[in-house]
Amino acid sequence: MTDDVRLRRGRGALGFSFFVQGVTFALLVTRIPAIQDRYGISDGLLPAFLAAVPVLAGASSVATEHLVKRVAPSVVLRWAQPLVLLSLLAVGAGSRMWHVAVALGAFGLSVGALDASMNMLGVSLQRAYGRSIMLGFHAAYSLGGILGASAAWAGAHWELDLFVSYLPAVVVLLPSALLGSRHYVDGTAGQGETGGKGTGVGGFKLLLPLCLVMACAYIGDSTVANWSAKYLQDVLGSSEQMATVPYNVYMVTTLVGRAVGDLGVRRFGAAAVVRAGTLVAAAGFAVVAAAPGAWVGMLGFTLLGIGLCVIVPQTFAAAGRLFPGASDTAVARLNIFNYVGFLIGSPLVGAVGDAWSYRGAMLVPMALVLVTLFQARSFGSEGARYGVRHERRAGDRAVDVGRGGNGV
Repeated sequence: MTDDVRLRRGRGALGFSFFVQGVTFALLVTRIPAIQDRYGISDGLLPAFLAAVPVLAGASSVATEHLVKRVAPSVVLRWAQPLVLLSLLAVGAGSRMWHVAVALGAFGLSVGALDASMNMLGVSLQRAYGRSIMLGFHAAYSLGGILGASAAWAGAHWELDLFVSYLPAVVVLLPSALLGSRHYVDGTAGQGETGGKGTGVGGFKLLLPLCLVMACAYIGDSTVANWSAKYLQDVLGSSEQMATVPYNVYMVTTLVGRAVGDLGVRRFGAAAVVRAGTLVAAAGFAVVAAAPGAWVGMLGFTLLGIGLCVIVPQTFAAAGRLFPGASDTAVARLNIFNYVGFLIGSPLVGAVGDAWSYRGAMLVPMALVLVTLFQARSFGSEGARYGVRHERRAGDRAVDVGRGGNGV
């Protein structure tokens, strides 16, 4: 098998893995009220259950950093994804509170390993391709999230039992993911690179700006996920049905932005795309905060999807460029701040909203997202375009396999 074919298959298999994770996560988070009702979890106890998932995922991401020194990231992903799917099924199969506690704990541990290993493979594949493809993987995740949320809506609409609602997705996706995992391509970090930085104490300081960007991006994302419906209904006076629309619009615009974002990176460079996305996202929060009515608020959430969608994938890619000789370690450490932002975002907005106003609360994630402008230099400049010059030459191949990161 030629390198070109192997890389294409690896790219397709990894894209499908991102898609599966998007479906799985959406099926879980969109049915939280049903999970709460099934197990009799009180409103006071629910935040502890929900916080446990990202905390355990963060711990698992740290463990994955060390695990991939012994086994390839593809092996971790190959077994983590089925565990995530089976944990989802277990959430819908139990009858007692300790059942769901164990299931959510298993979900958190396995999803941390899955997120870290998926992005490790994405970074190494992007290096092997020699051009920006990372946004495409996250676009697959967004597509999966849209389909998963739609499936969850159907389950709720037809009043299906949680187990019955989850079972078809697991039955279809689990064997498909296992079959696709045969084509994962592991990269040899730093192959053909010189001057790679390590991730010791000094090296980790270089990663901190990207960690800050990651946390701020997820604070913005969690604000949309957790507060968009309440904001539209309680502050802007929309109907209950219309209040469900902003998150769907956000996911669709996220998908579109990520689907075309790689082209922007190849043309203008990662730093320019991230700066533009940051400004659009900040404008989105400003529009939401100042909106006189629901339709203007919808415009704001649309801008948020377009702006925020490019930041996270490019942050992972930047970590891989910054530490070409230790990209797996850098991605695992960076991935922790995904969960930090998720944990901070929703409570922070809620606290500011209760103490001041929810309009004012929307200015907090806006200010935090703008922090990215001051860290944009961490995303690189010319090198972050991945050979855009030779891509413009006539006859250039679609896949450049001569720039390091060849799979093993």
